[in-house]
Amino acid sequence: RTSKDIGIVDAAPVYQPPAAFERVTVIDTSAGHVITTLPVQNVFELGFSPMGSFIITWQRPLKDDNGDAVKNLKVWSVLEGQKTGPEEAEHNVVGRFVQKSQTGWNLQYTYDERYCARVVTNEVQLYESADLGNVWNKLRIEGVLDFAVSPGENHSIAVFVPERKGQPAAVKVYNVPEFSTPVSQKNFFKGDKVQLKWNQRGTELIVLAQTEVDKTGKSYYGETTLYLLSVNGGSDSRIDLEKDGPIHDVTWSPNSKEFGVVYGYMPAKTTLFDIRGQAIHNFALSPRNTILFSPHGRFVLVAGFGNLAGQMDIYNLEKNYQKVCTIEASNASVCEWSPDGKHILTATTSPRLRVDNGVRIWHVGGGLMYNEDLQELYHVTWRPQSQTKHPHENLLHPVPTPHASALAYLGTVKTPKSAGAYRPPGARGQVTPLAFKREDEGGAAYVSSGSLSLGIGVNGFGKPRKREVPGAEPVPDSGNGTAIGNVVDGDDQLSKAALKNKKKREAKKAKDAAEKVTGLAPAADNATPTAAPSPSRNPERRDRKGHERNRSRGYVEPRPQSKQGQRDPRRSREQQGSKPLPGPKTNGVSSAQAASEPPPDLTVTSPGSGGSPQDKKVRALLKKLRAIDDLKMRRAGGEKLEGTQIRKMDTEDEVRQELESLGWNE
Repeated sequence: RTSKDIGIVDAAPVYQPPAAFERVTVIDTSAGHVITTLPVQNVFELGFSPMGSFIITWQRPLKDDNGDAVKNLKVWSVLEGQKTGPEEAEHNVVGRFVQKSQTGWNLQYTYDERYCARVVTNEVQLYESADLGNVWNKLRIEGVLDFAVSPGENHSIAVFVPERKGQPAAVKVYNVPEFSTPVSQKNFFKGDKVQLKWNQRGTELIVLAQTEVDKTGKSYYGETTLYLLSVNGGSDSRIDLEKDGPIHDVTWSPNSKEFGVVYGYMPAKTTLFDIRGQAIHNFALSPRNTILFSPHGRFVLVAGFGNLAGQMDIYNLEKNYQKVCTIEASNASVCEWSPDGKHILTATTSPRLRVDNGVRIWHVGGGLMYNEDLQELYHVTWRPQSQTKHPHENLLHPVPTPHASALAYLGTVKTPKSAGAYRPPGARGQVTPLAFKREDEGGAAYVSSGSLSLGIGVNGFGKPRKREVPGAEPVPDSGNGTAIGNVVDGDDQLSKAALKNKKKREAKKAKDAAEKVTGLAPAADNATPTAAPSPSRNPERRDRKGHERNRSRGYVEPRPQSKQGQRDPRRSREQQGSKPLPGPKTNGVSSAQAASEPPPDLTVTSPGSGGSPQDKKVRALLKKLRAIDDLKMRRAGGEKLEGTQIRKMDTEDEVRQELESLGWNE
């Protein structure tokens, strides 16, 4: 299916479309002739019943002229019937329903198409396939969100009820039509949604429970848990997984006796379990997220798609899990086994990727058999066939001849050189540290720290944080990330700038204390008494100097302003270059004489702050005249002036006349 057509192609060894095929809605793929057409428009979803007797279509929800919802889910009979109205021009519609949600839109049928079911609010409704107008039976469960009908001969149905009002989530299995008591049940927490996977016989059920949020903080994508339930109630256990991390994929084997799980942080681990949930084999660790069994269950495919490289490993389960080959299928968004188990189909589709769309078919031995590039490929799949049409034989030999398209494609593909990971010049020629290796390459296993915000000490990347002051001497480490040694309380929490300011304050305190001691020392016998403290000194300031108060980090104490006409004695002493006062004598002059000298005039005046109003007006006019001269120079240079600038230039004569009237001459 592409953006322009829908087609069918015969597979090996022809790889040609059927001659009688036409682009119609329903055809017989074996002969290519038209079976019927569906008189319905704007179909978004399409599905068949298990035996192909019915077609189910889903259209976008609409409302009629009266505001009522239109029945957008229709079930059609594939075989043509009698005309019952203008809408059913070619055959009957056997059922219509209102289905608003596209999620879980399709009806689920039993293997023999005797019954079908759909979920509505708080109940699962069952219908007889021949009569979809009347509900045959109901399974009433409060809060039911999802269900799955067993594909086996025993008609069973599993329902899921999420967590509600502190009650755990539950998965219950019922036998149809005995809905009074479940035959098997499992209650668990951490289950916002589930995937219900039956084995082919319908005897065992895998429950993959998922949460939207991981409360432990180990993953952005929630938590996943795996449970195994038996229809006969013999077991309902949780599957224990050896590696931490999410569950990427889980699939049943066609023999219904074993299943495979891909789980754990990358590189992921792939394990096969038996029907009792016991591990029977572990594959090598590798970056993989998909597992698919071949239709006969002889081979298993373990691949890594999506954001992974697209490598597919094929293992032979009948020969002691021997690895057959590895196939490079980059950018693949579709991967399916062929019904005969000999080939594997991979495709790149839109809108997952809008470039390099196409289909490739591989042999199970690893060779490319067919290649076709397409423009905006939307969907591709194998035609379903029964396993009885393909007997169990040697699938590896002989290897079929590749199609010409495969040979042409292989001729254009260049084998990329293995450049390896980038190494800085200083690390080249050295052994890669284990911290930089994946677990499957011999590195340490990934261990989540339990916090999404701090990735500290994980797999050797980094160490536990300790407080360090830039530029300070290194402090020995106690081994647990804490420093030891002579550390003043609170200093380890200060920044470099705060420590520098603290040292300045301490030096200033020491200097002030020394001045006090000098002023209170006893004078010599021939010395005059010590001068009294300057009246400009504030007692409160002296108190603050003597008793330093705690300040916030980065606080700078403001300097008090001296009164007008008075000077700061300490500042005047610094300007005169004299020693601190008081003292016996300085440069032959006593302290009393030095104090009696008149203070110098330190008044600061700003330029232009004085002058009469006439002078101010002259300065303003001169400034305006300079601006006019600047505009004239700009116009002479070819610059285009605005209207306000031109009008300003026209006032030049008026400005000059006003300056002359004020007595100013150039």
